[in-house]
Amino acid sequence: VTQMVLVIVPTWAAVHGDVLRYERQPGGRWNPVGARISVAMGRTGLGWGRGLHGLGAPAGCDGPGKSEGDGRSPAGVFMLGAAYGDRADAGSFPYTLVTPSWRCPDDPSSSHYNEVLDSASVTPDWNSAETMVRSDGLYRWVVFVEHNTAPRVPRGGSCIFLHVWAGATSTTVGCTSMERGALEDILAWMRPGGAVE
Repeated sequence: VTQMVLVIVPTWAAVHGDVLRYERQPGGRWNPVGARISVAMGRTGLGWGRGLHGLGAPAGCDGPGKSEGDGRSPAGVFMLGAAYGDRADAGSFPYTLVTPSWRCPDDPSSSHYNEVLDSASVTPDWNSAETMVRSDGLYRWVVFVEHNTAPRVPRGGSCIFLHVWAGATSTTVGCTSMERGALEDILAWMRPGGAVE
């Protein structure tokens, strides 16, 4: 990868932190890009997720694990997947304009668990799912964090996004949220296949 979005929090229980961005230069050096961005995290802090670092805590590391419905944002190293939203273009990053029928099933028994999809294109087999068009504007822009995707483990945690926050004192149910303009800057900066969190 050539781009990195680094989220920093002071403790496992922290619900607010900061994002720093970096670009890899020829020769491998990582240089900072842009200003520090304030973010809101899961309402109960963080827990080790399932990503490029492996499934759960790396060897020799402590801290809680992430599971479905625990209110924790996943800790670890994750590719950033596609962007979604209910507005027109989001820059050069792969982007899908969603309509009211789009969902992300968080039901562990669903064959579509932890997938963002148009529910009109499949036979829904879930009892609960995130609605990808929201009246509060929090999903105006969404970047899918590839947590618990390879493989998808039931109850491992689902529908983890970078998205717009409800305010500086808000928390999420497990995502990383920020001011809309900051997320728009990140979307404009990211290149397909280049970004990791």
